[in-house]
Amino acid sequence: MLATAAGFAILAAISPAAILACAVYLGSARPRQATLLYLAGAVTMTLVMALIVLFALRAGGLSLPSRHDPRYGVRLALGVLALGGGVYMARRKPRPRDPAKPKKPGLIARTMARPGPLAAFVTGIFVFTPSASFIAAVQVIATARASVAYSAIGLAVVVVINVTLVWLPFVLFLVRPEATTRRLKAFNGWLRAHGHSLIAGALIVAGAVLTGNGIYGLV
Repeated sequence: MLATAAGFAILAAISPAAILACAVYLGSARPRQATLLYLAGAVTMTLVMALIVLFALRAGGLSLPSRHDPRYGVRLALGVLALGGGVYMARRKPRPRDPAKPKKPGLIARTMARPGPLAAFVTGIFVFTPSASFIAAVQVIATARASVAYSAIGLAVVVVINVTLVWLPFVLFLVRPEATTRRLKAFNGWLRAHGHSLIAGALIVAGAVLTGNGIYGLV
């Protein structure tokens, strides 16, 4: 159970938006406070959604032995959705920006542009909206025949892995602040140029894994 859930959580953790926001906050005037609050928002969103999905799946009876096919049917559906989203993004290339027209920032960009602890916390909530891979990771735990303690450990592992791109750069920043900030800024530029392709690729990979796992379970 734990290995499968961790594998799906790793796929869920691949998020250009998460590392972009982390780079912004680590380069801000108060990097420690801003990043910690961003991490707090990320953990809050991840944990709350994990509990909601867990209780919803168990209330729906998907943890029962007789519900084997519906369990894998849900995973197959998640995979198809992720795969479809990835293919759509891969085919729909971002339009070249007209230099004469100012680029309108998105919701997350507008939130990050606002100074203050509340904005950093809210950014963590927005960025870590659950993905199909994350729901699949929680589903593995929710439908496993495990004790309450083991299920709690599984959820904790999923939460920690899901927010890796926040706490890991922060730990590196605490150890080597200047080097970490410099490398994050350089990586930030690469992500801005290739973020669209990276998101599409991550969705396709996650969708293919989820779809294959769902088909394997049903067959």
